[in-house]
Amino acid sequence: MSDLVQITSLADTKVFEPLKVGDIELQHRVAFPPTTRYRANDDHTPSTLNLQYYKDRASTPGTLLVTEGVHVSPRLGLYRNAPGIWSQDQVKAWKKVTDAVHENGSFISIQFWALGRVADPQYMKELGLDLLAPSAVFDTKENEEAANKAGTKLRSITEEEIQSIILEDYTTAAKNAVAAGFDIIELHDAHGYLLDTFLQSSSNNRTDKYGGSIENRSRFILELIDHLTEIVGSSKLAIRISPYATFQGMHGVDSEIHPYVQFGYLLHELQKRADQKKELAYVSIVEPRVSGNLNVEGEITTSNQFVLDVWKGIIFRSGNYVYDAPEFKTLKRDVKDGRTIVGFSRFFITNPDLPLRLKNGWALQNYVRDLFYNVKENWGYNTWTKFGEENKYVEAEERAKGPKPIEIS
Repeated sequence: MSDLVQITSLADTKVFEPLKVGDIELQHRVAFPPTTRYRANDDHTPSTLNLQYYKDRASTPGTLLVTEGVHVSPRLGLYRNAPGIWSQDQVKAWKKVTDAVHENGSFISIQFWALGRVADPQYMKELGLDLLAPSAVFDTKENEEAANKAGTKLRSITEEEIQSIILEDYTTAAKNAVAAGFDIIELHDAHGYLLDTFLQSSSNNRTDKYGGSIENRSRFILELIDHLTEIVGSSKLAIRISPYATFQGMHGVDSEIHPYVQFGYLLHELQKRADQKKELAYVSIVEPRVSGNLNVEGEITTSNQFVLDVWKGIIFRSGNYVYDAPEFKTLKRDVKDGRTIVGFSRFFITNPDLPLRLKNGWALQNYVRDLFYNVKENWGYNTWTKFGEENKYVEAEERAKGPKPIEIS
């Protein structure tokens, strides 16, 4: 299905040393970041396809996986066939997934995904729901036209709704995640989704206590973290940010408020909490080599060093670590600090035994971008083999193999 990428072994590097993250002990620093895929059932329960997918990628003991984005609740925005965590059926299905990961000796974070203004407008209209955002500002003209065509309203969230979102939607999701057996809850505060749009001046023009200043734009996420800390404990919480991404209306270094300033303040507040014995399990950052799901072309002149200067805890870095294979000079440099987890998303999709391949220097199967977002089919999802296995999958059969409910006793 793809060409091979030749690599050298990382067995004798810090990558394959244990690392304590929150309440868990990883056996190596290679992790699977969140990668959106539309293979859940129509009711947003994880499917048999999802179960196989995570089980296979947990096959190297001591590996940390992060789920694809998991919808917190319908009103915070939905995409068809992406999984959710608001119902008991979803909890029971996810419990089968987490059990399979744990049986392999690995660990799993759930990424809480609130879409906000970029949710599917047609789907939201069918559900009788508005698009919600800090301010009624679309990210693109195309999305505005799609919402108008669907007859879906984009509106600003009220202060009262913000409190109910924290106390109801996120609280229910957090309790459900614990019941489903997840080790860590990762808050998606990146790439122009709801939490990120509160944080950034290009999407937040509010004049109340949730907008108008660096501190106010950070208020929602900090209130949410403080509340969830009381519910599940800080060691079971994490956050993902993308300071430089220019995706879904975010402006990166061209923002009115430079990422150093806005994200620096957020990280400073998180470090203050850590100093008060309320440290998050990790802060996940998207490297400036990647924006959204694409590599950034040309010379990279920005750096996430400021994040490491402010936040002293565990860092989960991801973004095109294979670009300088076979030697992995960037990866080797990053793990020298002793607190960095290195994330591989595209190559973990196509290499379910990725940690073993990196350890032994076995060639990597390259990714096929055109297969990433296929909906409700197995081709390009569970049709990647471990090293040395013969690929016997037949495309027509796998394209016809859709998601099914996980059997729950």
